[in-house]
Amino acid sequence: MTATEYREIYSELGTDPDLRDLIEMFVQEMPFRTAVYEELFTAGNFEELRRAVHQLKGAAGSYGFPVITEAAATVELAIRNEAPYEEVRQNLDRLIQLCHAARVCPEQ
Repeated sequence: MTATEYREIYSELGTDPDLRDLIEMFVQEMPFRTAVYEELFTAGNFEELRRAVHQLKGAAGSYGFPVITEAAATVELAIRNEAPYEEVRQNLDRLIQLCHAARVCPEQ
């Protein structure tokens, strides 16, 4: 599955003028976050990766991205349950793809 298979994902809160700037900052941080996840995975530091995706799980929900919350929870659970390497890799790939697809809201 490639990143191009995911269309843009819009925040459920993106049209709220009081939250728009905060959501924009959250979305802009995604490349940094995903780079950290890749580094932690490559280094085999699964406990730190679990902590990092746990933080994303909570933040994504707060900013209106429940699909990212669910994907982060899947990665966290896979690591916690010591799932096979390939399973963690696949779940992490999906999470990263969703993170890259995150947007505040459709252009109006």
